[in-house]
Amino acid sequence: MTKADIVAKISEKLGLEKGDVQATVETLMEEVKNSLESGDNVYLRGFGSFIIKTRAEKTGRNISKNTTIKIPAHNIPAFKPAKVFVEAVKANNKTK
Repeated sequence: MTKADIVAKISEKLGLEKGDVQATVETLMEEVKNSLESGDNVYLRGFGSFIIKTRAEKTGRNISKNTTIKIPAHNIPAFKPAKVFVEAVKANNKTK
């Protein structure tokens, strides 16, 4: 599902203009991004949390030059789904 699909579904369900819904969805994503950039986690009850994870320093390899390189510790954005969200996905998508 793409952002356009999400906008179309919300617009259809709520009877709102697609332009208004798109602006709302983009504003939500921008606010989540701004919060994470400033070091704040975002918690959406029943959905999940957008959090900042710290990756430890590690040694990597540059295979084209056959050398080792040091990758410094860094922060990355991550999403942790809520327990109810995980359980709903498990219940509705059984393994074959």
